[in-house]
Amino acid sequence: MSLMNKTIKDFSDILASNQPAPGGGSTSALAGLLAASLTMMVADLSIGKKSYEILNDDIKIKITRDHEIIKKLKKELEVLVDEDTKAFLLFMEALKLPKKTEEEKSKRKEAIHNAGKYALKVPLTAAEKCLAVLKHQPVIAEYGNKNAVSDIGVGALMALSGLEGAVLNVKINLPGIADEELKREALSKIERFCAEGRQLKTEIMEIVNKRIEIL
Repeated sequence: MSLMNKTIKDFSDILASNQPAPGGGSTSALAGLLAASLTMMVADLSIGKKSYEILNDDIKIKITRDHEIIKKLKKELEVLVDEDTKAFLLFMEALKLPKKTEEEKSKRKEAIHNAGKYALKVPLTAAEKCLAVLKHQPVIAEYGNKNAVSDIGVGALMALSGLEGAVLNVKINLPGIADEELKREALSKIERFCAEGRQLKTEIMEIVNKRIEIL
């Protein structure tokens, strides 16, 4: 059964066990997924309401567009929750391949290389999706239902946690990557993702706290 089909309790129990997967990678993707879900909820509680209808048309269009993009990101992050665990298990299987003959060693080396690249790609993608969630939260935070503004704040915190957690999983997989150019590209991306994500989180939380103060 996929992780996404398990109950919250089952998922947390597996995390608490001595099984090596799922771990931080799938949990980071889940954090991003929950961030997307909260953002969708706030948008759904806003669109069509009186406070929404009086907004400038450009703002309403932006909220609707952000809502649709977040909905797509939610589906993509659902896949990544399971994909991260699959990537880890694939790498572990590659390590178990026989290495008695030269041919076996060669096949094993290639399998480890491919599995390592995949194990790097998945959390890198998760980090990018979490950043995308943050990019589409500010307008909803600013103009969404004021009674749910704390929820968009939690969504921003979850999105950044998912991003930074995914980045940690990128970092821990980098030593196993032989391709130096690929490693440099990954490092450049995660540095940019984190800087942008932290700035967006700060901006969103400033909006949230300002709106909470005037409730």
